[in-house]
Amino acid sequence: MKLIKNTIVATTLALSLGSFSANAEVCLGMACMYNRMTAAEGIDATIVQINEAMKAITSKSGDEAIIDNIKEALATSKEINANDKLDRNRNRANDSLKKARSAVKEGDMVKATELLKEAEDRFSGLKSMIVLTQADRVSQQTNLINRIIDKPDPNAGARK
Repeated sequence: MKLIKNTIVATTLALSLGSFSANAEVCLGMACMYNRMTAAEGIDATIVQINEAMKAITSKSGDEAIIDNIKEALATSKEINANDKLDRNRNRANDSLKKARSAVKEGDMVKATELLKEAEDRFSGLKSMIVLTQADRVSQQTNLINRIIDKPDPNAGARK
């Protein structure tokens, strides 16, 4: 009887595991919620959405079209994820987008345009932070390796 139970459990387990296909589209957890593009691609995509919002303002599209473009820019900006410093500055740029959305709701298109330009400048500035993070990683790795092999290096950790 024990053998039959074990066989049934093993067979059920094997069939249930085999019934799920393992493809690349399956993603589990919050890590896969965004991260469909690199941080640089996310910055570019966000800037494109900001430019679309500015075009909608200049072409005097309806408020809903402008707000939709701003919402899309905010959603796209979630793809920008490299480190904490970049994330803090991304949040500051998002604040400009949120203020622009509020200005559009109030009907102040001049203020909304200024805030969108400010957001575009802030998002453009994020690209230099990505390069900086790569240099930081290299300097930290070099310092860590030198400590592991007990080799003093006065230039370890220095930025170029």
